[in-house]
Amino acid sequence: MQGGTQSGEEDVTAFLQAWSGGDQNALDRMIPLVYRELHRLAHRNLRRERPDHSLQTTALVNEAYLRLVDYNRMQWQDRAHFFAVSAQLMRRILVSHARRHNLKRGAGVLHVTLDEAAIGVAGAGRASDLVALDDALNALAQFDERKARVVEMRFFGGLGLEETAVVLKISAVTARRDLRTARAWLYRELTDGTDDGSRALETSR
Repeated sequence: MQGGTQSGEEDVTAFLQAWSGGDQNALDRMIPLVYRELHRLAHRNLRRERPDHSLQTTALVNEAYLRLVDYNRMQWQDRAHFFAVSAQLMRRILVSHARRHNLKRGAGVLHVTLDEAAIGVAGAGRASDLVALDDALNALAQFDERKARVVEMRFFGGLGLEETAVVLKISAVTARRDLRTARAWLYRELTDGTDDGSRALETSR
């Protein structure tokens, strides 16, 4: 099984390299190898949404695929890089969908859970929480884009710390420290804390 997985990863990397090199058909040949993981990623993200969310898992995967087609000039690194970009696309799709439906952040304090495995936001209006998280991540990126990317990959992409570190070209220790600091900053932001977080980010570098 391990050998098959390794072979699959090598095939994906080969297709990504061919795609970067101008082979327009490489994406279509690669999708069957990654479709199940993309579907799982989409399902994971939609599971946080309200039960009557109009976007379905397959529709989210299809929309992400259509946007990926425009990435034909991306210098792809490997499988982890592909799923990091896919996570970023799904974040944009879900947040745009939420904003179009006028789902704004509700009044009062959001119930936020920030644990070691990932960052999760749970509340009465899940889509509005997603918009709030997106706003907070954008604000975090103004101070430290890398820390925002670490959270994005963990929360929206489900990437492990090792995979996240590889994509960002940092050590796993640094990725873990970034995630810990980002969780603290986002917790303050999402619970209407008054600290802008810049001092905490500076001291964590």
